[in-house]
Amino acid sequence: MVKGLHITHWSSRDLACQAKVEGILPTVSEATVRRILHQVDLQPHRTRYWKTSHLDSQFKQRAEQILGCYANANRLVNKGFLTICVDEIANVQVLERSPIKRAIPGVVEHQEFEYIRHGTVNILVFLVVHTGLMQVAILDAKEADHYIKELKRLRHRYPGIQGVYLIHDNDPSHTAQATHCYFSETPWWHPCYTPVHASWLNQAEILIHRFRHYYLKRGSWKSCEEFIEHVMVSCREYNWRYAEPIEWTWTNEKMRQWFKEHTQ
Repeated sequence: MVKGLHITHWSSRDLACQAKVEGILPTVSEATVRRILHQVDLQPHRTRYWKTSHLDSQFKQRAEQILGCYANANRLVNKGFLTICVDEIANVQVLERSPIKRAIPGVVEHQEFEYIRHGTVNILVFLVVHTGLMQVAILDAKEADHYIKELKRLRHRYPGIQGVYLIHDNDPSHTAQATHCYFSETPWWHPCYTPVHASWLNQAEILIHRFRHYYLKRGSWKSCEEFIEHVMVSCREYNWRYAEPIEWTWTNEKMRQWFKEHTQ
């Protein structure tokens, strides 16, 4: 409850009415309220989701390790090590929309509201940090056994590499006992886990956002097989058309200063 009202957020009309009710102004228009909000850069009609990171010693330790890998990705390559980020696009709905009316002068594109659902697909995305190149794999299920299977395939693609610093989040398939056992038995891998509620430190999330925007956002597919074929072809196209190293500016020095300010 705000000011005795049960509304969950303010509109310019609500604020104008409230200003008159409280005697702040004898009269004020919605347009004036909008102008005032614009001048002070307030947008009460908008909201964003966010997660509160656990700012403890583990956060600092894990963040330092990951940011160190980003900062030294090129140096690590010269020593025979790759830095690779991995993340999933889980349970992507394969939707068929028909018809789709493409944009013409004066009219935006129209997509049919109704759709046919052809199931879901799990996509595993790898990002090679120093090049920005991506690789994808299709998971039969989002489980540790399938994750390990794709890690083994990835290793076979780099026979001359000394090892990989693998950056991933705390998904159950990444933290499962089977996954830990695989890493302990295969020292070629150097797993780096993001801090709790800080998966935004994983550059693969940025890659997924870009890939979705270019290749998944406005598509229509008649089957899971057609969708998977599209993803695999699109991965190759992304690499020659868009791939480049992500400009990462949050250094360890900046992180430590931020951490100090938020834990005092």
